[in-house]
Amino acid sequence: MSGQLIERKNLRYTPAGVAVSEGRLKHESGLIENGLPRLVEVEIAVFALGDAARWLEAAPLGSRVSVEGFLAARGRNSRTPVIHANTIEYLEGNENGTILQEED
Repeated sequence: MSGQLIERKNLRYTPAGVAVSEGRLKHESGLIENGLPRLVEVEIAVFALGDAARWLEAAPLGSRVSVEGFLAARGRNSRTPVIHANTIEYLEGNENGTILQEED
């Protein structure tokens, strides 16, 4: 999913020393539904661990990024979806290059 980074919490660390970053992504796109144009707008939470957390922390608010990963529920008591980021790519600046890719 791609969009504008509109919120980001401060980088923190788990008791085991793993970096954690959270933020919100605002996605907007146009598509055709039932033969008619439709604007899709959604905001979704982003959760990142380790290197991905450091890269999410480094992304300026308002920047456009592409996040690849998986959807999961926020927690046991909340079924709200969250993107768990594995790959983060800047869509502006850095010659549109990938800044983080999942290590094999």
